[in-house]
Amino acid sequence: MNDFLDLFISYLTVEKGLSANTRSAYSRDLARYLDFLEKSGRQKTSDVHPADIAAFMVSLQKMSIGPRSRGRCLSAIRMFHKFLMIENYADCNPATIIEAPRTLHKLPQFLDSREVDALFASCQGERGENVRDLAMLELLYATGLRVSELVHLTLREVNLDSGYLMTVGKGNKERLVPIGESARVRVAVYLDAVRGKQDPQRLNQYLFLSRLGAAMSRQAFWNIIKKRALMAAIRKNISPHTLRHSFATHLLENGADLRSVQIMLGHADLASTQIYTHVTRERLKRLHQQIHPRG
Repeated sequence: MNDFLDLFISYLTVEKGLSANTRSAYSRDLARYLDFLEKSGRQKTSDVHPADIAAFMVSLQKMSIGPRSRGRCLSAIRMFHKFLMIENYADCNPATIIEAPRTLHKLPQFLDSREVDALFASCQGERGENVRDLAMLELLYATGLRVSELVHLTLREVNLDSGYLMTVGKGNKERLVPIGESARVRVAVYLDAVRGKQDPQRLNQYLFLSRLGAAMSRQAFWNIIKKRALMAAIRKNISPHTLRHSFATHLLENGADLRSVQIMLGHADLASTQIYTHVTRERLKRLHQQIHPRG
C-alpha cells in the first residue's frame, strides 16, 4: 500500500488544497501506519480491518504519543482509506468505526498587556534586527496570524495605507485582517530603514527577510521570540502562537464579539474560537476572588 501514499499526498495538494505543513504531518503519520501494517502482514487494502487500526492506535498510546497527535493520525488514516475508496482501490473504509481519542482542552497560554509591552521593549534600538523583530512581533500581536502566515506574507499582501493585510490560512482560505496603527508604523519603519536597504529593487517577494536577505523561516522566528522573551524576563514558555492567543484573549476581554474574532483568526469552526471565552471567564473568576469582599 506504500504505492498509494504518493498518490494520496498529491490528492491532498490538488483536490483538498491542504497546507504543506499539514501534508507533511499526514505523510509522517501514514508512513508510520503503513509500516505497522506491513509488519503485521497486511499487504493489500482488502487485508486491513478495523481491529488492525485499533491495534495501531493502541501502539501509539503505548509510545506516549498524546491524544491530539493520535487524533490527527486517525484523521489521516480515515482520509487515506476514503481516498482509496474514491479511486476504486478499496471497497470499504475500515477506519470509520474507530473512535477518535478524547482530548482535554487546555486553556491557551497568553501574555498580559505588561508582558506584551516588555516583549516589545526588548527590541528597542536602531539596529536592523531590532527594527525587524519589533515589526514582526507588533504585526503578529495586532493580527493574530499563525507563524506560517506571518513568515509567508508577501509585499503585495500588505496594504499599509488601507490598514489591512491579506493572508492565506489553513485549507488555502484567504482572509482580510486589519493591522492597527502601531503595527502599521513599525512595519513602515522596517520597510524604509531596513528592508529597503537589503532589497532595494524588491526582488524578494516576502515581507520579512533574514539578516542575509533570505525569506524568514518559521524556525528562525521561533528562535527570535524565544530570545526576546528571555531578554524581557518573561518566565512563561512562550512561542509565536502565544501572541496569537494573546491577540484573541485581549480582544474578547475588551468587548469584541466571538464571531469577529473567529473571522480574524481564520477559524473554520466557531467552537475553535470559543476556548478563549473560557480564558476570559477564568480571569473574571480570579478577579472576583481577589477583589470581592467575600470572594
